[in-house]
Amino acid sequence: MRTGTGPFPGVTAGVGRTALLVAAARAVETHRPDALARDPFAAAFVRAAPDAADWPLHPDEVPGGASDPLWGRLGRYFGLRTRVLDDHLLASARAGVRQVVLLGAGLDSRAFRLHWPAGTVVHEIDSADVLAFKQSVLDATGAEPVAERRPCAADLRHDWTEALLGSGSGTGTGFDPAVPTAWLAEGLLLYLPAEAERRLIDDVDRLSAAGSTLAYEIKEVTAESSRVRGGPVYTTARERVGIDLPGLFAAGPRPDSAGVLAGRGWRVAVHRPYDFTALHGRGPLPEPDDALAANRWIFATADRS
Repeated sequence: MRTGTGPFPGVTAGVGRTALLVAAARAVETHRPDALARDPFAAAFVRAAPDAADWPLHPDEVPGGASDPLWGRLGRYFGLRTRVLDDHLLASARAGVRQVVLLGAGLDSRAFRLHWPAGTVVHEIDSADVLAFKQSVLDATGAEPVAERRPCAADLRHDWTEALLGSGSGTGTGFDPAVPTAWLAEGLLLYLPAEAERRLIDDVDRLSAAGSTLAYEIKEVTAESSRVRGGPVYTTARERVGIDLPGLFAAGPRPDSAGVLAGRGWRVAVHRPYDFTALHGRGPLPEPDDALAANRWIFATADRS
């Protein structure tokens, strides 16, 4: 595993480096003729990281194209995930939700690239280092957010609610638990210890008014077989970009967060990514010893009636 270098080591090492991987995948996806999602800021994030200078940012730069395990298969997975979660957030906005919280926001640019209704506020929670790197790149591009954006530095392994509740201090009212919220934990719970996941779900539930929504990603099986862990997706990520994904995934039994939410009155739907490959007519398909087979996308709505 590579160690962090430069002024923002939190983005070039460990879990933070996965945000660069996803940004590169979004950049490649943006230039596909059948793109599932487009992110005009993704390439700038990757270019700003010196040790990612040789990563592809366009489909023409991917040897093997769609058959490449890293930038083809895994990259398309990230493109599909981006599209599905974009659609989820915008559906919440169409239903009247004007408060969005991105838990583990990473290099997410949704505050800038989605067509948010007037009055939408997007809170972005991540480490101070990741947020600083992100801000430096956005400032260099001259990007202007579509929604009101409120970065919030906090460690999601510990208490983050105090920082969120005060995130608007001096500039507005901050986060308001009395109004519906669209929560998103994209690529976060995979890396959190089980107890941190339990606390996060408890906190989201406590801070959610009726009509709030939550989307997140998990692996149903964290102890994947040696064949899966030695397969081409994980191997190429480790060898080409220095990211040992299985080594970063939280170990041990995982909480049944979907079951907890359902027991507290949330309406919960659990999907395989391949459900959306079928819906959109493109995206990754199952394969033997599949690194994506255990992935699940969870969508929940708070019903307080």
